[in-house]
Amino acid sequence: MLGNLDLSFFSWQLLAPFVYKGFVFSLWLTVVATIGGIAFGTVLALMRLSGMKAFELPAAAYVNTMRSIPLVMVLLWFFLLIPFLIGRHIGAEMSAVITFVAFEAAYFSEIVRAGIQSIPRGQVNAGYAMGMTYGQNMRLIILPQAFRNMLPVFLTQTIILFQDTSLVYAIGAYDMLKGFETAGKNLGRPVEAYLLAAILYFLMCLGLSWLVRRVQLKVQIIR
Repeated sequence: MLGNLDLSFFSWQLLAPFVYKGFVFSLWLTVVATIGGIAFGTVLALMRLSGMKAFELPAAAYVNTMRSIPLVMVLLWFFLLIPFLIGRHIGAEMSAVITFVAFEAAYFSEIVRAGIQSIPRGQVNAGYAMGMTYGQNMRLIILPQAFRNMLPVFLTQTIILFQDTSLVYAIGAYDMLKGFETAGKNLGRPVEAYLLAAILYFLMCLGLSWLVRRVQLKVQIIR
């Protein structure tokens, strides 16, 4: 089968009409899910660290539940259940956005929680000694340092998130992988199209991994 591969006729002019739209959606979904996941995840992390059972238990239950379910299952649940609950269809793309933000928040919350707990307790006590409230202490002292320390891990999770965007095929969303699949079917070369998709995913993730290493070195120098 490999001997029958023919990549010679593939060109960007042929692939662009099929792939570009999906490529843009995959990047857009990655950015939106990262920003939304970090924002929601930070709230969840603060709830878990609040020391108040009314906040801590629901946040812990949410995080542990989401982290125990495969993403493709969550995608299908949101895609099928949200229209049933609100009485109208919201589309595969919007379902993917809601799912990824909700799902990734569970992982980002654990990153944020670990980052906050990595800050020396002495700095926390110093903030309280200066008369700061819990919110001021978090906003001005703890979170800025924690986010700097967490930046490489955030970027690593974002790479994983980008790879996971290929799972939106399960609900019919048009992502980059779907674009390559469509190109392969229309051009009569599905195997070659999937191979090119794998190569592109590999090169993009390899480049992002190199960026993470550079950022990690910068953070270590700042420390």
